[in-house]
Amino acid sequence: MLQSDGIGTERDTILRLDNVNVSFPIYHGGSRSLKKAILSRSSAGRIARDANDRITVDALRDISFSLDRGDRLALIGANGAGKTTLLRVMAGIYEPVAGTVRINGRISPMFDISLGIDSDLSGYDNIRLRGLLLGLSSKQIESLLPQIVDFTELGDYLDMPVRTYSSGMMLRLTFAVATCYEPEVLLMDEWILAGDAHFMAKARARIDTFVRKASVLVLASHNLEVCCRWCNKGLWMDRGSLKAFGPVEDIVAAYLTAQR
Repeated sequence: MLQSDGIGTERDTILRLDNVNVSFPIYHGGSRSLKKAILSRSSAGRIARDANDRITVDALRDISFSLDRGDRLALIGANGAGKTTLLRVMAGIYEPVAGTVRINGRISPMFDISLGIDSDLSGYDNIRLRGLLLGLSSKQIESLLPQIVDFTELGDYLDMPVRTYSSGMMLRLTFAVATCYEPEVLLMDEWILAGDAHFMAKARARIDTFVRKASVLVLASHNLEVCCRWCNKGLWMDRGSLKAFGPVEDIVAAYLTAQR
């Protein structure tokens, strides 16, 4: 369950997860080829069965931690460890099958380039649509529209359907909307660190400002140098479970030792 109406008397606690579990049922699980494919990717989670005897993948298992105002959390782990799934749970995209997620404040997700995008609509329409999904009012969106448009540098392309956009243009549109206001909780994946040199010079400067203003940052990245530079806490994920949680330098050191 996702709750965003405060956390009782814990005024400094912005984000808290208690025993969060996420499972995905695998339909047509009787297929031998599908079973083989699932088992070959078992690092992404544990294969199990639910109450209806369906094959499931336990993507997250008993995840509990809390972040206070000013915390910057790095999600660390190999591919398939559950980092992106955890981000999507915190964003409210995935609902836990057990446990609770409590968030005190507005969330700004910057990890899914297609979230809230309608390929048949224009860039302008998608700015408005994505802004509404982020919890902004129509009045707020219209007041922010000029700076969003200016930051994208897309010009007349904003009048065209976004299905005509390149991936780089989509990145510009998505990034500009996601960073148009000050969030309480900023959720980032490392894809945001990619892009053409000119735009990323602007983007990195804006990210630095954005991160400083956010009450809480959660960053999933394989770049351990960035994790240590931006974050004060680390959470090591392994096959959907929380392996370790604590000061980011300690978590990175433990992760690197285990890798060796």
